[in-house]
Amino acid sequence: SFGLYETTICGVLASCTGWATAARECVEAAQGVPVVASAARHVHPNVSANIDYSAVIGGCASCSTVMGARLAGVTPSGNMPHALPLIMGDAVKAIQSFDRHMPQEVPRIALVDTFNDEAEEALNVSQALRERLRGVRLDTPAERGGVTSDLVKEVRARLDLAGFRHVEIFVSGGFTPDRIRQFLQSGAPVAGFAVGSYISSKPPNDFTADIHEVDGRPMAKRGRTPGVTMNPRLDRVM
Repeated sequence: SFGLYETTICGVLASCTGWATAARECVEAAQGVPVVASAARHVHPNVSANIDYSAVIGGCASCSTVMGARLAGVTPSGNMPHALPLIMGDAVKAIQSFDRHMPQEVPRIALVDTFNDEAEEALNVSQALRERLRGVRLDTPAERGGVTSDLVKEVRARLDLAGFRHVEIFVSGGFTPDRIRQFLQSGAPVAGFAVGSYISSKPPNDFTADIHEVDGRPMAKRGRTPGVTMNPRLDRVM
C-alpha cells in the first residue's frame, strides 16, 4: 500500500528525476550528438544501475553499466579504463588485449591520453587495430589543460591524413551542457560525449505525496484537498 511505500516512492522519484533532468539538459545541448552516461563511478554501487537507467530515460543513448543498460533496454557502452594501459604499460598493448578478449559486438574504443601525445597515440592504436578500431577517447586531465576543441580538431586532422577517417573521436572529462554547446559551436568533430559528474551531482527534485482517498472515501490531512486529483500526464501504476 501507499502507506508502506510512501518514503520509498518519494525517494525514487526525487533522485531519479533529478538525474534524468540533468541527462536531458546534456542531450539537448548535444543537438543530436550521442551522449553516454558514465556516472556510475560517482555514486554508491547500490544505485549505479538506477542512475544509468534514469539517464537513459532522460535521453542518453546508452550508459556504462550492464545492469543500468538492462533496466533501460539498451546496449551498454563503455571502453577500456586508464587502469588497463597503466597496468600493461602501453596503450597499444592494452587495446590489442581488449580486442582479443572482449565480445565482437563491443566497440573497440581506445583511450589515447595515458602516456603519450594524444594525436600520436591515436595514430598508434589506429595502426594496430586498423578497421577494427571504432574510435578513440580523449580524457585529458585538467592538470594538462583538459580536453579542448582544438585538441579534438588536431587529432581528427592527424587521423584523416593517415587514412583513418573511419576512427571516431569521443570525449569525456567534466562535460556540462554549457561545455558541450561550446564544443559544438567551435566545430569540434566529436562523435559522442561521455557525461558523469554533471548527472550524478544534480540535486534531487523535492517530491512529497499524501493520501487523498482511502477505500474510495475522500480523506486527507489538514491543508490538503480530499479526493483524487486527476492528471492526464500520469499513468496509474498501482
